[in-house]
Amino acid sequence: MKIISQTPGVTRVPMKLKMRGGKTVMVLPDGTRVVERREVTLDNAMVKVIARAFRWQRLLQDGAFCSIGELARAEKINPSYVSRVLRLAFLSPTVIEKILEGKQPAHLTLADLMAPFPADWTLQERIFLIGTPD
Repeated sequence: MKIISQTPGVTRVPMKLKMRGGKTVMVLPDGTRVVERREVTLDNAMVKVIARAFRWQRLLQDGAFCSIGELARAEKINPSYVSRVLRLAFLSPTVIEKILEGKQPAHLTLADLMAPFPADWTLQERIFLIGTPD
């Protein structure tokens, strides 16, 4: 961490404030949280959308609905949104575990999860947990 001090007695640390799970956290330029708390910092929005993905996947697998379109009509939601959420049922178990434990990196947002991502779990872990696709 690079600490910038411009005046005697004043220490400046470059950081950003970001909303995570309805709470504001301080994030350093390298993506880590400034203050790591011992309690779990769940992002309720991420947890809910992952739970919804697994619920919808189960409904389709059990035959309660024959298609995404039928499921979307029943849920009164756009089929495109249903498709994007359903992808989350195929997230890496490691990524899901980190989110459910509240230990996901500060840079990871719900928007990141909703964007297209590779099927390969190793690549997902690099993208979502490390922050680099390479």
